[in-house]
Parts: sequence; C-alpha cells; structure tokens
Amino acid sequence: MRILCVDPGEKRIGLAISDPTGTLARPLKVIKHQQRQADADTIAQLAVEHQVVKILVGMATGEDGKPNFSGRKALRLAAAIRSRCEIEVEMVDETDSTKQAVISRKHRGLSLPASHGHHDDEAAAVTLQYYLDTLPPNHPGPEDE
Repeated sequence: MRILCVDPGEKRIGLAISDPTGTLARPLKVIKHQQRQADADTIAQLAVEHQVVKILVGMATGEDGKPNFSGRKALRLAAAIRSRCEIEVEMVDETDSTKQAVISRKHRGLSLPASHGHHDDEAAAVTLQYYLDTLPPNHPGPEDE
C-alpha cells in the first residue's frame, strides 16, 4: 500500500512516498512549481509510476482550523490531481512539517547551512510519517477496502 504525500509550496513542491507496507515514509523528490495543471500532471504521473493507492496533499490552516491562503491553494491542487487520475486524494494537516524537517536535519548532524536548504520533500515525509503512525494497527489498505 504505497502512499504519496505532497507538500505544496509557492516555489517548490515536496514529495514523499511510503514503503510498500505503508509503514515508513521517505522523501521522494522536489519538483519546481510551474502551474497548477502541470504540477497535477507531474504528481499524477509519479503516483501511477510508483503504484500509489492514495495521494495525501498537505494543507495549511489558520488558528481557526480553516484553510488559510496556502491551504486554499492546496485544495485547488488536490482537485486538479483528482481530475488527472483515478487515485484517491485526501487532504491532511501539514502544520509544523517544515519546522520538524529542519529539526530532523539538525539531529542528523547536517551543517547549519544545509539545514537552511530546501527541505520540501523532507517536510512531506514528516507529514506522511505522522499520517502512517496514526493509522490503526492492521488497518486495511485502500486496495483491501
């Protein structure tokens, strides 16, 4: 049960993928944001290539829990992805994922300049791992439902 996670940004989009068992997340790649339709095409193509059964799209929210400006853009990207493939697309909270990615890089001993680099794919992996960790034990994959 591979799951792809998308961390949309203004300039770059981070992607992470789970292992085949759906228990571990790893950064996959960072793509340069072009235009919503082109981004959706690239994401859908990668999902098909990696035999993904679900695509998670990270959504930022305000203090009220509602999508903020970036979150609304993420909702539009998710709709574009849905229009390009048959794979289930689900929105997930991405709060603090970038901050956690920076902390993770520092804990791995990366130098300070490296920890200020692009970590969009690592932020997507943080969001995906949190999602995977919150699934109930023995949760059937989407292909089993």
